[in-house]
Amino acid sequence: MTDTLEIFAVTPPGLEAALLPEFRALGYKDARYGAGGVTMMGDWPDVWRLNLELRGATKVLARIGTFRAMSLAGLDHRADEFPWDETFYSGTTVRVEATCKRSKIYHAGAAIERVERALLKAGMKPSADGEVTLKIRIEQNIVTLSVDTSGESLHKRGHKEAIGKAPMRENMAALFLRQAGYDGSEPVLDPMCGSGTFLIEAAEIAEGLQAGRSRSFAFEALASFDEAAFKALRRSVSVINGPARCFGSDRDAGTIKGAIANADRAGVSALCDFQCKPVSDVDRPDGPAGLVIVNPPYGGRIGDKKQLFALYASLGTTLKDRFSGWRVAMVTSEPGLAKATGLPLTQGPAVPHGGLKVWLFQSPPLK
Repeated sequence: MTDTLEIFAVTPPGLEAALLPEFRALGYKDARYGAGGVTMMGDWPDVWRLNLELRGATKVLARIGTFRAMSLAGLDHRADEFPWDETFYSGTTVRVEATCKRSKIYHAGAAIERVERALLKAGMKPSADGEVTLKIRIEQNIVTLSVDTSGESLHKRGHKEAIGKAPMRENMAALFLRQAGYDGSEPVLDPMCGSGTFLIEAAEIAEGLQAGRSRSFAFEALASFDEAAFKALRRSVSVINGPARCFGSDRDAGTIKGAIANADRAGVSALCDFQCKPVSDVDRPDGPAGLVIVNPPYGGRIGDKKQLFALYASLGTTLKDRFSGWRVAMVTSEPGLAKATGLPLTQGPAVPHGGLKVWLFQSPPLK
């Protein structure tokens, strides 16, 4: 182990490039994106900061060690020698997970058993319900040990209690907003807002709020944690005043009530205006043009796909008639439904979402 860690921020496949600018904005110029996320070198305060600040990440992993093992006996020996107490306190409950690829050690369960035995000897308590998760990757006989420093997925900001039928995860919403060019300076409208995820993320971005300001993290249970230093990384939140810059509507009154409550818990209700109305009744807000971003039903899990063509067509008509100058960003799993809007949309890369593949479709400013 060294003072410098390899840090890996996990993000949904297809959105890695959209996460990288967040690292750049935080001053991490040497970060690089690849399959599944973004990698950088840093120290433990960087780990804490990334968990607190990143909007597009799912997890932040800290790689605490790497060694070669050609057999289970070799893994036994190296695991017994590993300085576990530099990462875990004595008595810490640790969940161990493993994957094996193209290696002489091919049985993940056997690898887990060996490492759990070493942890037990070092004073830790292996447990399926551990407060911290240790991830073992064995590939081409190289064993990489990483700690999940986040705990619960980072999309769980700690604000959303009311959830719709097919919710957009907060980290995906933030990355789609970024892909759509949103930087917090323009109005945003979601005409099928559900629980309000897009708009709450947009409001938080506009105010420069830390994504993880209202939650706890697994790294707080690690031996490297410094509570005072972490507290210094948290920014105080002042009272947020309007006028509203994030506009949402949905035809379901209960859904709108939940979105309002979610925005209030997040502390951004002054920036959000939620109304109960169908797509055909959505009006352009006063002021400059901005971004319409929407995650309509796809038909895969919610709604009859045939009936959805009419809904998408109605959405397209409303936007063409009333939103001249506004850009449109739409998430859907069905290119045919996007085409039904009649809008000049281009298709982005595929992104896994809830067992489906979805795409972000975007338009230039509407004429």
